[in-house]
Amino acid sequence: MVVDQSGAVVSGARVKLTGENLTREDLAHKDQSPSQEVLTGPDGQFSFANIAPGPFQLTVTAAGFATQTSTGILHSGENYVVPGAAMAVATAVTDVEVGVSQVEVAEEQIKIEEKQRVLGVLPNFYVSYIADAVPLTSRQKFKLAARTVVDPFTFVFVGGAAGVQQAQNHFREYGQGTQGYAKRFGAGYADMVSGTFIGSAILPSLLKQDPRYFYKGTGSKASRFLYALANAVICKGDNGHWQPNYSNVLGSLAAGGISNLYYPEQDRDGAGLTFENAGIGIGGTAVANLFQEFVIRKLTPKAPKNALANP
Repeated sequence: MVVDQSGAVVSGARVKLTGENLTREDLAHKDQSPSQEVLTGPDGQFSFANIAPGPFQLTVTAAGFATQTSTGILHSGENYVVPGAAMAVATAVTDVEVGVSQVEVAEEQIKIEEKQRVLGVLPNFYVSYIADAVPLTSRQKFKLAARTVVDPFTFVFVGGAAGVQQAQNHFREYGQGTQGYAKRFGAGYADMVSGTFIGSAILPSLLKQDPRYFYKGTGSKASRFLYALANAVICKGDNGHWQPNYSNVLGSLAAGGISNLYYPEQDRDGAGLTFENAGIGIGGTAVANLFQEFVIRKLTPKAPKNALANP
């Protein structure tokens, strides 16, 4: 009889009988299987008939209860009564699968990139030392662009460039003095903002491209050199495949075109200035990539140490 821990009968439990002699019996009698199964009746009882003598094992299973096994030896001519044993309630097992979304992984990788500073000072946000970095969402691309244009060093860099322009009397129409410097600074910062947002946020979001440079770090110097130059005009798409870097090329053209709106009239050259600034932008990207590949990583204290792999 099968009962539970309270002594109540368990009907419908599946009882399986197996044994070595039962298997041999099956070979001699085609109507008997190597193992037999029955279900307990309404009174919780079960029985097997015409069983060959020898060792046997009983396995009892029922929904909501832990599987129970028992063994014994059946002697010739014996009517064996299995000692009653209470079935224990099955222990509940809950599998909890903890997963992290792609967006969360990308967010953590951005936090790493935002700590990357050359010599601990110069921002180095747009390079990934993780070969298989997760693609950024549009929101993350805009967030990284905004983080770049408001970084304190960005203002220092633009301010220094404006000072050089003023010393060389570049964009003469702006004049000299505080007012002239402010105009040069404003034009330089406008270039920075428009170029960063158009080429690293707006177009990459629309075209589903990754605005970051993926550090190679392995292979011959020649292959790394060509890789760095090529990344001025090719990039990784959000799908992980390499493709023409429309974002950088079109972004440079767009930023160059916008600059015609605020540069002095005598320094505007229509399409000429646009393509000149675009060329400078693409060339600057190529040079920056070379520095990224061969120099900057060594000068970036918080660059990941375990990410040297081919993208």
